[in-house]
Amino acid sequence: MPSSNVKSLAEHRQSDVRMTEAELRIQLAAAYRIFAHLGWDYLIYGHISVSVPGPEQHFLINPFGLRFDEVTASNLVKIDLQGRKVEHSEYDVNPAGFIIHSAVHEAREDAKCVMHTHTIPGMTMAATKAPLRALDFAGAALTHRVAYHDFSGVHSDDSDRESLVADLGTKNFMILRNHGLLVCGKTIPSAFKRLYDFETACKVQVGALAMNAELVEPSENIALAHAAVLENDDQGEMAFKALTRLMEKKDSSFLN
Repeated sequence: MPSSNVKSLAEHRQSDVRMTEAELRIQLAAAYRIFAHLGWDYLIYGHISVSVPGPEQHFLINPFGLRFDEVTASNLVKIDLQGRKVEHSEYDVNPAGFIIHSAVHEAREDAKCVMHTHTIPGMTMAATKAPLRALDFAGAALTHRVAYHDFSGVHSDDSDRESLVADLGTKNFMILRNHGLLVCGKTIPSAFKRLYDFETACKVQVGALAMNAELVEPSENIALAHAAVLENDDQGEMAFKALTRLMEKKDSSFLN
């Protein structure tokens, strides 16, 4: 790769890590629109949360009751670790929905962004005992990087926080059994790229197993080497910017 491209990628990465709240609002609103575009939304439920700069441990999250394609930079709600609004907003938040997110944010300083989905491929994988396998490029990249957490009902209180955090450990991918998928990242683009790979791997595995044909799977050594290379490579910055441009082309109202 030419040095100019490497520098460009490094600049993308640095700018994403040092974003202001105003910039994060636009990026998070874009993420919600991208989720809707990809079909990762679930009626008015589900969340993407991101921490804002400062020592207060405040976060941005979607207004409860709006579709993901209605989220804008200005209507995102700022909350604390308990899910309480810290600034005036005409919208409420779903405190139960933030319980999972707050547990991860509080336990993991590196988890600046947490994404949680209820997609059919993700929920299908979560309904089985089968671990995620290295059946495709994305699945191989997740080798030994996925955590699993058993279902304990709706997260309406803090009773499941400790076990969830313990199961996640230092990993950035989690299958919530009988529930869905969860990822975390240092930036919104890095979390998005992880989730895209996660969703893709689940979709491929569900489809491949449904074929009832003999599966081709690389050796563990090859899968681990593949995962190690990708872990510190593309963090999704350029792909996320490309999709943000598409969202602007479709409907730029999220910028407001």
